[in-house]
Amino acid sequence: MRPEDFERAGGLHHVTARGNRRQTIFHDDRDRRRFFRYLATAVERCGWLCHAYCLMTNHYHLLLETPEPNLGRGMLVVNGSYARYLNRRHELDGHVFDGPYGVEAVERDEHLLETCRYIVRNPVRAGLVDHPGDWPWSSYRATGGLEQAPPFLHVRFVRALFGSTSSYRDFCNRVAEQPGCASES
Repeated sequence: MRPEDFERAGGLHHVTARGNRRQTIFHDDRDRRRFFRYLATAVERCGWLCHAYCLMTNHYHLLLETPEPNLGRGMLVVNGSYARYLNRRHELDGHVFDGPYGVEAVERDEHLLETCRYIVRNPVRAGLVDHPGDWPWSSYRATGGLEQAPPFLHVRFVRALFGSTSSYRDFCNRVAEQPGCASES
C-alpha cells in the first residue's frame, strides 16, 4: 500500500523512513534534536499522538495515532523540513530519504504490543547497544518511567497497555523478533 492509503481518522501507524541509499540521516545529537523539533511541530499541528519512537543512524521508527486523516500532511512537515535542514547544515543536495516514508497499519492488540517492543529494541538488534535503555534516542526510557518524556511523546497509552512501567520494561527486555529493518548498513 502507498502512504496515502493510510489517511484515516483514528489510525495507529508504524511509520518508518530510511536515508537514501541507506545513508546517514542523523550525524550527531544536534541533528536528532532538530528532528524532534519537526516531529513536535507535526504532533501539535496535526493533533497526533506519538506513542513510541526510535532514531537510528540511517532511519527512524514512529508509532503515531492520527485522530484526523492527516498523516501525509504531518509527514511532509517532519520529513520535508528535516531534509531541508539536513541538506543545508551538512552542505548536501538531493534526496535525503529513500522515498516518502513507509507506513504499516497497527490494528490488533498483539500487533500493537509487538510494534512497541520492536521500535525500542531496534538498536539492540542492530548491535549498537546491549539493552534498549542504553539507547538515548528512543522512547523506551521515558515510557518505562526512567526519565521525563519529551513534550511530543504521549506515554499514558502505552503504559496503560502494560499496567505498569515495570511490566512495559520487562516486556521490551524479552526478545521477540519480528521481520523488519534492523540493519544500520
